[in-house]
Amino acid sequence: MPINSLTHRTRPEIVAELSANHNGSLSQALALVRAAAEAGVDAIKLQTYTPDTITLNASSPDFIIAEDHPLWAGRQLYDLYREAHTPWDWHEPIISLARDLGLDAFSTPFDESAVDFLEQLGVTRYKIASLEIVDIPLITKVAATGKPIVLSTGASKLTEVDEAHAAIMRENPEALVTLLLCSSSYPARPETIGLANMEMLRQRYRARVGFSDHTEGLGAAIAAAALGAEMIEKHIKSDDAQSGVDNSFSSSEAEMRLLVRYAGEAALAAKDVKFGPNEDEKESRRLRPSLWVTKSVAKGDVVSEKNVKSLRPGGGISPSQYSRVLGLAFSRDVSPATALTFDLLTEQ
Repeated sequence: MPINSLTHRTRPEIVAELSANHNGSLSQALALVRAAAEAGVDAIKLQTYTPDTITLNASSPDFIIAEDHPLWAGRQLYDLYREAHTPWDWHEPIISLARDLGLDAFSTPFDESAVDFLEQLGVTRYKIASLEIVDIPLITKVAATGKPIVLSTGASKLTEVDEAHAAIMRENPEALVTLLLCSSSYPARPETIGLANMEMLRQRYRARVGFSDHTEGLGAAIAAAALGAEMIEKHIKSDDAQSGVDNSFSSSEAEMRLLVRYAGEAALAAKDVKFGPNEDEKESRRLRPSLWVTKSVAKGDVVSEKNVKSLRPGGGISPSQYSRVLGLAFSRDVSPATALTFDLLTEQ
């Protein structure tokens, strides 16, 4: 779908992040693109780096992930990124397949050489990863392409988001920016997300907003749709995946299909609709209870709990008037299952 039509959706744009879930296999990466298309998502996203463009091959403590990390404890950064990266010569077949299947395809560059490479592939837009939000030279180079930018805000202070957003605006004042609320913990706990902050980001930066989801399951993403997310990014994995760098917080094709469906339903349910009965409720209003004559009565009989009750459907006097009609007399003989109306009553 063209980028300029994204704001006219009836549901959030769903982006399937391939990340490291190819597990070192191009055929697996291509299978994930097909799975994403089958699930009904709108776009796939890659990450464009090599271990040498993102870190140093060093083993000092600075380059080792903390021992209490739930997924990658004690791993050397270089080794982790060597396992996780998507080889650059895979990008073209992955992007081509995505386009053939009707999906948009874009990527996250992690250095300036990646931007140059992705420009050659004609990507439609760029994402700035949460941790790179402080890399102003990289952000400036991306903004200079003139293409839309998705800016993830995980682990960021507002002053850092301010600076990154300002850098984009200086380079391209007309840039279409989407700010993604994000928790950069892996996996992220739902109670740390703060989805209500999407509206703050929308108002502060006058930008599109969305959610980059690293939680397990779909609850947070569907809640984000209900709260106005215009984009939801979720990592995709194969249905039978048992292991992998991102496996624990990624969604299978079946789960992505559910996300597409329920995010759309959540967004529709949260639309601003004037309070009051709608056209779909016409029959429900007809079936509301009203006052009905429940047994044969003769002219002059008094209305009581024995011969008039509040029952479904409508057609008679509202039950709210029950106390008013009790004690009145019937003005004529009335059969059971007759809706009680004021023309059937008279003062005694």
